[in-house]
Order: sequence, then C-alpha cells, then structure tokens
Amino acid sequence: MAGTAAILSSCHQPNASSSNGADSTLVAAGTALPKAAAFKKTVDGKEVQLYFLKNKAGSEAAITNFGGRLVSLLVKNDKGELVDVVLGHDQLEGYQKKQEFFFGALVGRYANRIAAGKFSLDGKTYQLQLNDGKNTLHGGFDGYYKQVWEAKQTDDHTLELSYLSKDGEAGYPGNLQVKVIYELTENNELKISYQATTDKATVLNLTNHAYFNLNGAGDSTITDHLLTINADEITPVDETLIPTGKLEKVNGTPFDFTKPTLIGARINDNNEQLKRGKGYDHNFVLKPSKDIRVAATLHSTKTGIYMDVLTEEPGLQFYSGNFLTGKETDGKGNKSYGYRSALCLETQHFPDSPNQPSFPSTVLKPGQEYKTTTVYKFYTEKK
Repeated sequence: MAGTAAILSSCHQPNASSSNGADSTLVAAGTALPKAAAFKKTVDGKEVQLYFLKNKAGSEAAITNFGGRLVSLLVKNDKGELVDVVLGHDQLEGYQKKQEFFFGALVGRYANRIAAGKFSLDGKTYQLQLNDGKNTLHGGFDGYYKQVWEAKQTDDHTLELSYLSKDGEAGYPGNLQVKVIYELTENNELKISYQATTDKATVLNLTNHAYFNLNGAGDSTITDHLLTINADEITPVDETLIPTGKLEKVNGTPFDFTKPTLIGARINDNNEQLKRGKGYDHNFVLKPSKDIRVAATLHSTKTGIYMDVLTEEPGLQFYSGNFLTGKETDGKGNKSYGYRSALCLETQHFPDSPNQPSFPSTVLKPGQEYKTTTVYKFYTEKK
C-alpha cells in the first residue's frame, strides 16, 4: 500500500557460509545480509538489534525489532543462487527518516486506511492521527512500524516479538498486548503468526508491509512479474483511496488476476480505479475459507522464483510500488528503489472496516484473542 505519509545487547550473527560463499550455495552478485552492528543502537531508551534466521534449505532472513521489520530475505533462484527478494536498508538510520515507505514493517494498530481518522465504538467516537492527508494510514504517526519491540530468539529459525500498545496510543482505545512470531521453516516458508489481547474494546488489523521483487531487491521493475490473485472482487475506492463500501467484480477489468497475468499488461489502462491508485493500490476480496489458503502467487521468469501468499484473512492489498521515486539511494547495497520496482501483497481485513458495517468486523473485545497467520512460501519448480 502506498507509503506516502511524511512521519515522523549481544547480536545474533548471520550464517557466515552464505554470506561469504564458503559452502556450495551460490550467492548472486551483490547479495549479502546487513551487518548486525549497523542496527545496534538505542532508540527511546530501548535496544535495537538485528536478528538472523536460517533454514536447512539455505534461505536466510534478517529482522530488526525496530518496527518488527523484515530487512532481508534470501531465497534460491532456479540456478541455486541466493537472491534477496525484499527491499530495505543496510542500517537502522534508513528506517528512521521522515519520509516513510514502511519497508518490511509490522503495521498496526490498524493496517491500511481509516476515513478521516475517525470511528465509533460502543457509543464513543475516537479520533486518530491524520498522517495520510485527511485520513489515517497504518496506525498514524505512532504506528507499530516505528516502535521498538521486545525480541526473543528461541532458535536459529524463530524470532518472537512483543509490544504493549497502551490505551490512547495514536488515539486507539485499550491496552493491547501484541505478539508476532517470525519463523523460517524447513519448507522454505516465512511464516508470520500474529496474536493479541485487549482490556477494552478496540479495532485491530495487523499485517506486514514487505516490498517484494523476485528479480532481486534493487531490480528496476515488477511489471514483468506474473501475478495470480484468488479473488473475484475488489473494494473500489474514492479519490482518497477509502473504500466506497461497494464490491466490484474483477471480471473484464484490469483487476482480473484470477489467472497468471503480467503486472504490467494493464497497469496503465484507462481505468478510473487505476487512476485513483496511480496503479494498483487496492484491496482484493479473497474467496471465503475457514482455513489458511493460497491468496496469491507471484512468479519471476527472470529468476524462476515463485512465491505463494497464504492467509486466513479476508482481504489482500495489492500495491504496485506507485509512490517509490528512486530519489533515495540508500537501499541495500546503495541501490535506489524506483517507480514500481517492488510490490506489496498485504494480508488483511478490509480498509476502513470500522466505518463500513457491511465489511468483516475488526472489533476485538476483552476476553477475545486475535489470532491469524500469513505464510510466504518460495520455490522454483511449478506445482
């Protein structure tokens, strides 16, 4: 989703073999995990670090507890070379700038947009921070993407992050205790499990805002990727990207990704919704299921990498990187991230659900547990 808002101890070492080529795994040119020392800082009196995960398949991930951000994700291409498939920065300072693109971040208390930054719950109206014009985006100026999470690495492939979001923070009601677990599984999946409880009725919508390019982070485009989304409808938006409340069929429109389709094939079509999003920046209504299911599949014909997105959530925000400019040159490896050089596939409840009675509810009450899982699965041979 568009990131246009102007806002704002001992370190676990990476698996040295993949970083220096000491084993049989090939490493693509320019692919390396960031250094732990570049993230070892104190922010708001709390220690920030970089944590490293790995699996037996040779995949690796780097995650910082600043914003719970996925910094790097290395997976093998069809030649057995490691490719970093997510955008980010090599140092903490890159994530602390006023211009916020939400690279790799955990976002909440409410991911996506809330109209006028306002909603009513149990007879009381709550006013949130307005950080996206007249709307609230990804929790406001004090969203989870800029908080320092408590971190506990339980083994070499699992990281637990926790955060207490206090009553009134960014305007949201209730003391919310959040836990997010990142796991790099032996099935070559990055599994993200979310849990939360509250002491007062609140609204909640958590996701991860990773920017993917399966050609490799820093590649110039994602318009050459093939995308499939298992959705027959979208929630169309107004001029400020707030859902109108209606559902719109994708059949016969540039939003039909029910079969593998090049992202660039119709992205510049004369379509009112594309014009409003400056490309794709829309919530897709996933086919209902009680179980976790494949919501989308992304494929790079350049590297042969496939990525399945599995979720229990009712929606998926497809954002085609329309607000990336390429003006900043502090991407990993000093790369610039240009216009449509990455995309986001954010599993979620629908935008502005607190103000849309017909949308699935995002209310969490005391005694209830918020629990949802998203999986990004990587492979190179078509199923």
